Amino acid sequence: MTVSTEDRLARAALSFIAEPGDTLLTRIVAACGPSGALEVIKCGRAPDGIARDPRERERLAVHLSGWRTRLPRADPEGDLTVCAKLGGRMICPGEAEWPTRLADLGEKEPLALWLRGPSDLRFTCLRSVAVVGSRAASPYGTRVAQDLGAELAERGWTVVSGGALGVDAAAHRGALAADGDTVGVFANGVDVAYPPRNDGLIAEMAKRALLVSEWPLGTSPTQLRFLVRNRVIAALSCGTVVVEADLRSGSLNTAEHARRLGRPLMAVPGPINSRQSRGANQLLRADEPAICVTGVTEVIEAVGRLGTDLAVRPRGPVLPRDELDAVTRRVLEAIPARGGAGPAQVAVRAGVDVPTVLGRLGLLSAGGFIERGRDGWRLPRHRKGRAA
Repeated sequence: MTVSTEDRLARAALSFIAEPGDTLLTRIVAACGPSGALEVIKCGRAPDGIARDPRERERLAVHLSGWRTRLPRADPEGDLTVCAKLGGRMICPGEAEWPTRLADLGEKEPLALWLRGPSDLRFTCLRSVAVVGSRAASPYGTRVAQDLGAELAERGWTVVSGGALGVDAAAHRGALAADGDTVGVFANGVDVAYPPRNDGLIAEMAKRALLVSEWPLGTSPTQLRFLVRNRVIAALSCGTVVVEADLRSGSLNTAEHARRLGRPLMAVPGPINSRQSRGANQLLRADEPAICVTGVTEVIEAVGRLGTDLAVRPRGPVLPRDELDAVTRRVLEAIPARGGAGPAQVAVRAGVDVPTVLGRLGLLSAGGFIERGRDGWRLPRHRKGRAA
């Protein structure tokens, strides 16, 4: 679908004057179109049915006043021009690059997105996983996030995160190190390097990957904006993994959005005495528990195609005794670790008859599992402990 220049400029202006995720503005745009919404804001009168109860009517009056106050300072043409000079662009719902799964947000679907970077947002997010967690990540959390980012990228999955310190940055770096795709969803303009300590990472992502924001260039982050953008991280992704999070971590907010959207929610278990893992561990014990994941294959199993992306179940090494049949193993288990035992004693312990024991003793001796001593059959000295 082609978006007219008038509507594109209107959406750019609306992204400047209003905070994202405002359901009242979404209803006005749905009823009047983007350009019509600007006219509603200028006159200060919304169509009937936008506010559905007295509380919403009160909130709508406040918002219309605030939007009208900010409107004279909006410069959509200038914002779009500067964005283009930085190699960026703004995309709108219905355009080819717009991810269709954002529609799952309903009235909280973004009105527009500002992008910076060479990747195509819709195509990149077709197979994507959000990896989020604590800013104050422990070495454990950082390592897990970086490994997940790299291994997901190696398997053709895009890593979506928020560009923050800690887990977010580690996941992005892991994907870049594997020469894979990664998407950073920001609570500020895509020209603002925040946090400043990640300026090198953000610059690298702008060259090789993709930066995404609902706010126009020059916008600074706030605590509320971090929470607002989390719904986009969850909606862009096939599923969300919380690597490490304290009980008040913003990544738990992203997890809640993923749960509401019906997307797979996963958590990496952490040490029980680690503050940074309390929130992630709590997700695993919730009434609707997150899926416990300990590696990339389990993540892909949760978000991948049914029946084709199943993780291989981990198992210990195959030991020689694993190849024995059940009766032979019972005879072997009846051989004492110390001293010795005769065939009749072994038969009683194994619960089988003596002729069967005699046949199995020969097999076990030939295989080196047991040996004959002065006191009867026993385990070889190097096999005591029955680990073989």
